[in-house]
Amino acid sequence: MDRLELVIRNTEEVVTLEELQEMLDAREHPRAYVGYETSGNIHLGHMLTANKLLDMQRAGFDVVVLLADLHAYLNEKGSLEEVRRIADYNKECFIALGLDPERTEFVYGTEYQLRPEYVIKVLQMARNTTLNRARRSMDEVSRSAENPMVSQMIYPLMQAVDIADLKIDVAVGGMDQRKIHMLAREELPKLGFPAPVCIHTPLIPGLDGKKMSSSKGNNIAVDEPAEEIEKKIMAAYCPAKITENNPITEIFKYHIFPRVDSVTVRRPAKFGGDVTFDSYRALEESFVSGSLHPMDLKKACAEQMIEILAPVRERVRSLRAQTSM
Repeated sequence: MDRLELVIRNTEEVVTLEELQEMLDAREHPRAYVGYETSGNIHLGHMLTANKLLDMQRAGFDVVVLLADLHAYLNEKGSLEEVRRIADYNKECFIALGLDPERTEFVYGTEYQLRPEYVIKVLQMARNTTLNRARRSMDEVSRSAENPMVSQMIYPLMQAVDIADLKIDVAVGGMDQRKIHMLAREELPKLGFPAPVCIHTPLIPGLDGKKMSSSKGNNIAVDEPAEEIEKKIMAAYCPAKITENNPITEIFKYHIFPRVDSVTVRRPAKFGGDVTFDSYRALEESFVSGSLHPMDLKKACAEQMIEILAPVRERVRSLRAQTSM
């Protein structure tokens, strides 16, 4: 893959592709970021954007991870002390997922978002943004979308200012971040800052085929025990021959094949024997044709994810051992 192909693979949208191509042509090391609200365990939804950051590091980008502890506090996810502890833990998970600590800049929101010059920019954004626009921007990420707190209306303004303060060229996020990113593209130039290129990854379904939500238990945390990963995947929704809203095929597409060169599905000889796939497309074609059974696909999925997430479990186990000494 060339740089552009690597950056845009497995994405839902790029705003805009032309701007991204011009940036790659002109600069060797543009600056990209994802902001993660530190509100709980890192799960497969977060891992999707982390995978994209890995692609961008390989493409020469300087990568910034914002551990958004102050955002989490404003979005009613815990006290400042609680969200900071979660931020520390999340950082270790991202490193274990493959982000190079020597090449990744980890930034805590509370390190700079309380400075006067930052607050002034947020207030300037507030003067330019209607309440309805701020509320629409938060619809996808607010805990209490029906009756939001004023603090939650500040959230998208801060996220736009983060892009300016961290000198970000490319803002990466899931499609649930799109409205906030579009606010940043429109409003930052009014404050004298360039509009970022925005890259959005898809929102993949939860293990039940419905919207992914940690509260529904239809997700996998990256530090879950191997036996729990296997149990969840083997019980997951996976209709034969169908890939739409199929969490198992989505996991192969977005989490497994970006990290491995091939996948071997192990089967008894009477069911066709082992079969190896060198690409997601080949695996999907086999599944849709009916030659690959859902249970065999699930078993291979569980094996791969247990192996992929092993470094996270090991790092977490080591950290816990150190803190208990």
